[in-house]
Amino acid sequence: MSQWANTRRLRIGMAQINTTVGDFAGNRQKILKAMDEARTLHIDLLAFPELAICGYPPEDLLFKPRFIAENLRSLDKVVEASPGLTIVVGFVDAKEDIYNAAAIIHDGKLAGIYHKIYLPNYGVFDENRYFRAGSKCPVYGIAGISVGVSICEDIWYEAGPATTQAYSGAEVIVNISASPYHFGKGSFRERMVATRAADNVAAFALCNLVGGQDELVFDGNSIVLDEKGQLIARGKQFEEDLIVADLDVESVFRARLHDSRWKKELLLHEEQGWRSAPKIVISEAPFNTEKPSLPPRQVEVQGFPGEVYDALVLGTRDYILKNDFEKVLIGLSGGIDSSVVAAIAVYALGSVNVVGVAMPSRYSSPGSVSDAELLAKNLGIRLMTIPIEKVFQAYLDTLAEHFKGTEPNVAEENIQARIRGNILMALSNKFGWLVLTTGNKSEMATGYTTLYGDMAGGFAVIKDVPKTMAYELARYRNSLAESELIPRTIIDKPPSAELRSDQRDIDSLPPYELLDPVLTAYVEEDKSVEQIIGMGVDEKAVKRAARLVDKSEYKRRQSPPGVKITPRAFGRDRRLPITNRFEGW
Repeated sequence: MSQWANTRRLRIGMAQINTTVGDFAGNRQKILKAMDEARTLHIDLLAFPELAICGYPPEDLLFKPRFIAENLRSLDKVVEASPGLTIVVGFVDAKEDIYNAAAIIHDGKLAGIYHKIYLPNYGVFDENRYFRAGSKCPVYGIAGISVGVSICEDIWYEAGPATTQAYSGAEVIVNISASPYHFGKGSFRERMVATRAADNVAAFALCNLVGGQDELVFDGNSIVLDEKGQLIARGKQFEEDLIVADLDVESVFRARLHDSRWKKELLLHEEQGWRSAPKIVISEAPFNTEKPSLPPRQVEVQGFPGEVYDALVLGTRDYILKNDFEKVLIGLSGGIDSSVVAAIAVYALGSVNVVGVAMPSRYSSPGSVSDAELLAKNLGIRLMTIPIEKVFQAYLDTLAEHFKGTEPNVAEENIQARIRGNILMALSNKFGWLVLTTGNKSEMATGYTTLYGDMAGGFAVIKDVPKTMAYELARYRNSLAESELIPRTIIDKPPSAELRSDQRDIDSLPPYELLDPVLTAYVEEDKSVEQIIGMGVDEKAVKRAARLVDKSEYKRRQSPPGVKITPRAFGRDRRLPITNRFEGW
């Protein structure tokens, strides 16, 4: 007799799919494909990510009635295709208002709907703008097992819906999520879910979205944990995956039976009249008691810098392909930033779809030109060389009368950057290639960039990557290739914009090894200048960096979108007025 006939077990599946906002047919196709696979594996409960029907985050598309209607029509088609399955899938529910919702579907029928209770409204989130919060958290009887369903933010609260459901009898908690990535987020999320599982003495399954959507990247990394908070199964990072695990629900019952803390907490909740969740019975038994055994599953978790590199690759690839571009264009200076961007683009799209452009000037060193050529050769990409000297001289001649009596300064330097930006955009217009900008977070923070020059382009790959991290990513990429794919001369040379003779970044900025920790403290952690100085950092350098950050907001507001990989990226994460007289430094 099968183990499933005499024990209480649940085979759970989590389909971490890469959705596209508004691509109802494409998203549905991914959902139906996972459903077909779930049937062959005899999965009892199959979960999809938050808002999988319409894609996440839909933002102001939610104000369009047609978008909501199409989302509901797509859900209906998924319901029609669900005979023999029980699934949980995210969609937008429309009643007297709209809700971020989970549909519980069983055997061709919509059996229940859960509305997200905690709507995040911080950082990159703005859900209060769109949705009404739910107020009920029922427990569903699925295949004879009591299951609680929640959505993303709901699970981050210690006394949230999961606790209500657990004390109301839920033995398994399923959370469908669209949790955006930043470095370290996956391990932090896993620790949090493990705590919830142990505190509530319940098995927890979190199905997370994967893929890039504008600035955001979702890492997948879905997890299943037992009632002790121990990992049972994990999804791949930055890849679509179907995670299948067998849950021994009987062990949840035994753990609660022997847990005096759980019993006392349960009694306390009952005595205090704490809210309880109603139970909705969907199915009394699994569709199949004879199930094929699951193959062994081993998923390695990337650490730094590998996971950051993979996030940048995924974010870049999805932004380009989901916006119907095929090829990208990159200005290659022979410096570290453009080299890292080119390497990421090749990894994401293939060398045939990446074009480099070298645009030497009178100030370009012979080494920078040869480094750009060697990099292009190593990456296998086409390199176009377009010198800018004649155009630069024409600018100087045209402006000579008006610049008469002044010393050369940043104006002449930025003319070169803008000439390069114009050339890149001309090629983009002519051939339909998307320009990838190459500025890093340290430069964006301090305004060490040129509007309509090196900031000109459609996507800023390393916009959220500090300069010191760019070097680590270069070394990591070389380790993958087991060669100097990015030439050692590029990694070793002092950084320079090469817009005047003997120029070095250190002439305008503190050394990056000093600057980047200051920027992290000031931008990401909101520490004051006094607090940073108190950490032992040079006072002059701190005040200088803070002043540059505060005065450069107008530039950042005009920059292209880029992949978020730190806890607090410029843009949606950090919103400051351009016009203000507050001097935080």
